[in-house]
Amino acid sequence: MKHRIVVLGAGYAGAITAGRLAKRLHRDDIEITLVDADLEFVERVRMHQLASGQDLPARPLREVFAGTGVQVRRARVTAVDVDRKTVDLIGEHGAETCGYDTLVCALGSTIADHGIPGVAEYADNVAEKQAALRLRSRLNELAPGATVLVVGGGLTSIEAATEIAEAHPDLEVAIAARGGVGDWLHEKAQRHLRRAFDRLGITVHEHADITRVETNGAVTAAGEIPAEITVWTAGFTVHPIAAATTLAVSDTGRIIVDGTLRSVSHPDVYAVGDAAHAAGVGGNPLRMGCATATPMAWLGADALAARLTGRKIPDTPIGYATQCISLGRRDGIVQKVTPDDQPTSTVITGRAAARIKNLICASAAWSVSHPTMLLPSRRRHLVAIGEVEPQFVTR
Repeated sequence: MKHRIVVLGAGYAGAITAGRLAKRLHRDDIEITLVDADLEFVERVRMHQLASGQDLPARPLREVFAGTGVQVRRARVTAVDVDRKTVDLIGEHGAETCGYDTLVCALGSTIADHGIPGVAEYADNVAEKQAALRLRSRLNELAPGATVLVVGGGLTSIEAATEIAEAHPDLEVAIAARGGVGDWLHEKAQRHLRRAFDRLGITVHEHADITRVETNGAVTAAGEIPAEITVWTAGFTVHPIAAATTLAVSDTGRIIVDGTLRSVSHPDVYAVGDAAHAAGVGGNPLRMGCATATPMAWLGADALAARLTGRKIPDTPIGYATQCISLGRRDGIVQKVTPDDQPTSTVITGRAAARIKNLICASAAWSVSHPTMLLPSRRRHLVAIGEVEPQFVTR
């Protein structure tokens, strides 16, 4: 009988893992099923662009994986039994159960409200396609001079605020963070970020601890920040499925894995992307995001394929190279970092940085759209700087 591999989630991590496995393994021996609630691949790193009014190319998953041997199954995961090796689904034909020999969990993450009242009821977000489209519609309905408040000080917050401000110059855009906005960046990058905020007319509220979100803005200990729309981008939380199983998970619900992305408690389960609690260079857990989802997919797929075929198992820790931030369509920051994600003094800004960020996003989408092909020549630079494919991958 064929070895059944079920991959849950078709984001960057899940889709690339499925394609990599199809490339590494023979379909006469292996059956690969990719499960996702959406039939189109969603470029999550571009959701701020979608929300601001830009259209993104459609990438139907069944077309992407046509001819690869990967079976795309549209369904929502409702439960996983890692002891019985089954997954409960609500699919196109109702409730069903899917068995597996090896499970790859790549269910990703969604916004974390941190228990703040009013977030679920009144805040928009850019964590998912439908949420981004709802925000897009609401932005288009605002009258000139209306205020949009983006809550959070991280990468998603900065990109959402600058994209909205550039696309809607008639609106007042503000950003509010519990700490500083972009304060982890090198001072060169921070200076450029402040200039971009000034150029786009973005008001910055730092050390503003949001205690409640209301229909007309957000409330802090120091008072109210009025806004017609509040966009919540203050962190992510993982899908709750793993925490409801007997899998060993972290205090945040991520599946604890070893150096090959295999569960430390259930060797027939792998986790990649935001779903995995994996140690990177220096021993610290890898942060959530596309920058780690892609190399984790390569490593997890190669390790699983190696175990099934008797080849050498890769286990080199994943390290970082850069942090890339878009500041609208014509500006950006590329912050060079150490392998353990600490900023260095090497910073690229402006149009050059925007082009690099766009190339990286396009390369990640290309990896999904061409799941079993080798890297094109335009991606070799990204491989060299460690932004797309980790150094341990061999062919």
